[in-house]
Amino acid sequence: MKDKAYYEDINIKNELKLREMIKQLPKFCLDFFIGIDSDKSSRTKIAYAYDLLTFFEYMKNANPSLKKYNIQDFPMSLLDQISPSDIEEYLFYLKYYEKDGVAHTNDEKGIKRKLASLRTFYNFYFRKEFIDTNPASKVSLPRIHEKNIIRLDVDEVAKLLDEVESGENLSKNQQKFHEKTKVRDLALMTLLLGTGIRVSECVGLDLDDVDFKNNGIKVHRKGGAEAIVYFGDEVRDALIDYWQERSCITAVDGHTNALFLSLQKKRISVRSVEKLVKKYSRLVTTVKNITPHKLRSTYGTTLYQETGDIYLVADVLGHKDVNTTRKHYAAQEDNRRRAAAKYVHLREE
Repeated sequence: MKDKAYYEDINIKNELKLREMIKQLPKFCLDFFIGIDSDKSSRTKIAYAYDLLTFFEYMKNANPSLKKYNIQDFPMSLLDQISPSDIEEYLFYLKYYEKDGVAHTNDEKGIKRKLASLRTFYNFYFRKEFIDTNPASKVSLPRIHEKNIIRLDVDEVAKLLDEVESGENLSKNQQKFHEKTKVRDLALMTLLLGTGIRVSECVGLDLDDVDFKNNGIKVHRKGGAEAIVYFGDEVRDALIDYWQERSCITAVDGHTNALFLSLQKKRISVRSVEKLVKKYSRLVTTVKNITPHKLRSTYGTTLYQETGDIYLVADVLGHKDVNTTRKHYAAQEDNRRRAAAKYVHLREE
């Protein structure tokens, strides 16, 4: 059985999920999803559908005149009846609400994303002249209070890889599995720390995406673009060790081209990598909550400290906008500017 391309399979599953979600929304929403189809990834469209469903569920419960309608039957004219203050009340509601007995909370980033979804939605219908008003555009985006980047220090990186390699501080039960997975785990962790790729890019790697001749891997970026990311000798050595082990494993049909495999001989999942990172990082630090994304931040910080080139960091990390990179590494930029004051002397002491 020939492998179906990993990303093609993910997109098909997402598209099917999106179709089911659209059925729960007002019928006129279909025009919106058709309109953005070529510009947005399947994951982004699912996020929009989720955010819109949350919004319309709120409107149905908050507005007595809408209670008689099924959400699917909401008329498009409803969009013109919603005021900026209605949307502000919705954002206030999002901070904490319960649905089907489950509590939901949203921080500043979550609220900002849901408002951004609503703005995109309203902009579409307003530009098409399907509606006369655009209340979402009149609501200010919440201010985001930036948090310090959580990352591993240099000594913590070395200790983390030592722990992956030895496994001596793992529990007895964990050590049983460690013998079977340590070569894979070390290759995977070294790759994440040595390239800064996203966890989704890591699990999506196929055997033919690795180029040992040029020390590079082909990754699929967010939005579907492909890029070559280069790695150093430490990553190369760890990958070659795993490559020899991987060549002796016969993967399950449909997963034969996957680089990183689970113990079930299937492509390893994002969730499994997240659990793997947590397991090992807890042996190094209990204060920092280390995730695959924190390993990416560790790489980005180290690269910026070593080169001072924010454009290089943005390119390697796959940020489309360098301002995204600058925002994350602003503290390092400030430290470099402060350090500049020490290098210029106006008079001899």
